[in-house]
Amino acid sequence: MATTLANDRHQDFEESRGHGGYATHEVTNQPRPLAPYDASRDAALLEGLRREGAGWAEEDLRRLGRLAGSEQVQEWSEQANRHEPELRTHDRYGHRVDEVEFHPSWHHLMRTAVAEGLAAAPWADDRPGAHVARTAGGLVWGHTDAGHGCPTSMTYAAVPALRRQPDLAAVYEPLLTSRAYEPGLRVPTRKRGLLAGMGMTEKQGGSDVRTNTTTATPTTESGVYTLRGHKWFTSAPMCDVFLVLARAQEGLSCFLVPRVLPDGTRNTFRIQRLKEKLGNRSNASSEPEFDGTVAWLVGPEGQGVKTIIDMVNCTRLDCVTMSAALMRKTLVEAGHHVRHRSAFGARLVDQPLMRNVLADLALESEAATALTLRLAGAADRAVRGDAGEAAFRRIATAVGKYWVTKRGPAFTAEALECLGGNGYVEESGMPRHYREAPLLSIWEGSGNVNALDVLRALGRDTATGQALLDELALSRGADTRLDAAVARLREQPAEGSPSGARRLVERMALALQGSLLVRYAPPAVADAFCATRLGGDWGHTFGTLPDGADEDAILGRALPGD
Repeated sequence: MATTLANDRHQDFEESRGHGGYATHEVTNQPRPLAPYDASRDAALLEGLRREGAGWAEEDLRRLGRLAGSEQVQEWSEQANRHEPELRTHDRYGHRVDEVEFHPSWHHLMRTAVAEGLAAAPWADDRPGAHVARTAGGLVWGHTDAGHGCPTSMTYAAVPALRRQPDLAAVYEPLLTSRAYEPGLRVPTRKRGLLAGMGMTEKQGGSDVRTNTTTATPTTESGVYTLRGHKWFTSAPMCDVFLVLARAQEGLSCFLVPRVLPDGTRNTFRIQRLKEKLGNRSNASSEPEFDGTVAWLVGPEGQGVKTIIDMVNCTRLDCVTMSAALMRKTLVEAGHHVRHRSAFGARLVDQPLMRNVLADLALESEAATALTLRLAGAADRAVRGDAGEAAFRRIATAVGKYWVTKRGPAFTAEALECLGGNGYVEESGMPRHYREAPLLSIWEGSGNVNALDVLRALGRDTATGQALLDELALSRGADTRLDAAVARLREQPAEGSPSGARRLVERMALALQGSLLVRYAPPAVADAFCATRLGGDWGHTFGTLPDGADEDAILGRALPGD
């Protein structure tokens, strides 16, 4: 009897296991994996690429988009963040080495980014639009991992600063603009390609570099100094060379610091620790100490800040680019989920309020993308000698850096919420993007720094404010709400109050985005943007588009069928 009951229970147990083993249910109503997908499948991106003079790069951009959205590359991105970099201060014998070890996936991502021209390659490319092509590539490759964008960005930004010292530029620029990724600390001139980092801020001052205490003492060799001091936030310490601010006799100056000296010995670059950050976990950020560290002067003594100003314009543009890329990435993730998930008898994408949220996010993403590519176009033309575009770039990059990076965290949070509890789980990838978003409004100057920089630009050079107004004038008469917003800006005094700087910059950014959309986007997109962002018919969260908004047209453009 007991044996019979045991056999019956075993049979019932085996039947309950089903085909999956111990199965209690069948998995339904879950979206399939997004990857593989094409990260370049974005109408606003491709139109902006052509409009800003880099249509010749479209085929390569589409290829890069398919690669970025591939299963393998998406897995690289996840692994690079799961296996964080590790600091090795000493080797097994006790010698100081100050090296950082990365997971192989980090190197795969870096190798691809450098080979695709996302580091400093545009400076060696004479084709008009080369810098636009790089930015567009960043918008696409930004669908992978944000952390490795830091060393590529700094390498890109180092070139214009280094050009202020032609003898150094002659040696290092060809290696910085190379498409060869060659990790490991060796004599820079013996490598096929180099990466550059930056060491600007110190713990006592942060963005206020006037308080820097690191000193630079000249040696008997012309242009060569030794540094003593510290840096508080120096990312990518595994780079080959660094641009560093230090105090020389004439004041704050810029120096080139190699990790390895020409004779093969290690330069003193003591990494005290790696920062444990909220996000950007794949990228190593460090606190280095200098003590007799050999450095070469870049630009005149006492003009360190002036020397690095072009560098700041470059890195700020990259912060805008990465914010726009994160917006687009999380929008694509949210759109994919709501198309393949049902609730209360209908697909989520067909639920009226969810559709409104998604359309509102799509508007924000398109506005960010359009502005990013316009800034890239200004940068490209400015470096080729266009004074008007240089003036526009000076003010508009700071405006874009302030606004787009501020919108990123709220946008990413809303996109995450579209996935519900699934979005709050690490394996969805959305928490990683959410943690990444606030960083971009902090790096290269926080919101206050950028807003005050706009006021300084307006006060010091009337050409900058006029360049912005001239840009906005190109859309005059196309939309009454936009015209009213521009008129309010024209009434603004040239030197505004610091306490009102954020309000002013926000108005500038929205007017600039509205002007671009009115000129270049479909009417449904431009009208919805102007009605909400400029006309006041908008709530305080995403998903409050007015009833008249053409959500189908907005979403059909932003998220083509999959």
